[in-house]
Amino acid sequence: MRVSAPSDKRFRRAQVKPGRKRGRRRRTLRALRFVVLAAVTFFAGYRAIVFLDQTNLLKVRYINVRDNSRLSTDEVIALLDGLKGHHILTLDLAEWRKRLLRSSWIEDATVRRVLPSAVEVTLVERRPLGISRIGDRLYLVDPSGVVIDEYGPAYREIDLPIIRGLASPGETQEFAVNVERAELAARVLSSLSRRDIADRISEVDVTDPYSAAVILEGDPAVIKLGREDFLERLQSYLELSAALRERIPNIDYVDLRFDQRVYVRPVEAGRGR
Repeated sequence: MRVSAPSDKRFRRAQVKPGRKRGRRRRTLRALRFVVLAAVTFFAGYRAIVFLDQTNLLKVRYINVRDNSRLSTDEVIALLDGLKGHHILTLDLAEWRKRLLRSSWIEDATVRRVLPSAVEVTLVERRPLGISRIGDRLYLVDPSGVVIDEYGPAYREIDLPIIRGLASPGETQEFAVNVERAELAARVLSSLSRRDIADRISEVDVTDPYSAAVILEGDPAVIKLGREDFLERLQSYLELSAALRERIPNIDYVDLRFDQRVYVRPVEAGRGR
């Protein structure tokens, strides 16, 4: 049996909702904590940045140079004048690499940071192929035809063959080198790099881009080798040279471009033309 009782207005639990004021207070505290934490983090980051920017620990103090032989370490460091003292984290490595490449002796370079205060430079130096006359001067030239530097007393220890014909006929620019001829000269010297042969090469002539010629030390004859089989053809001349000299003491040139045939022109016939 159900008994109904009058409700007491003093007790309203069924109608009472969670306090909104308490919820708002919690959200406010959370937001305040977040703001304070963000401010502290920002300030700490700012102070860290200021410290890293001003500390001498991250200023470049050392430049380590690797794989340099022709250029001294001091010469390489001179190319990087102003690098020491820079902040290591803000270095423009590409720009400093460009400075190195301004040297005609440097073919390629790598510049990298070594924390906290060093920069490491690794070089690829150009390798001179020979000495070429361009205009009225002699220059060191690399296998790709790049003029490295004027040949003079500073390079007197460099013992390389003379390369003739690198400048194309009619070229008037001081450093005008025919790339195709430079590549031909490089192939010739690479093929004749065997020690007992290379030491005897006095001159390489690539005036004719379709036929290289060489002159040996102590032998004034021009030896025409064509565009291939340089070593085999020169070896055949060395084997025949004594017999050829017996028949023709003064040889203008020997043409070895045709397999199984050797053409010899005496000096007199050469001068008569």
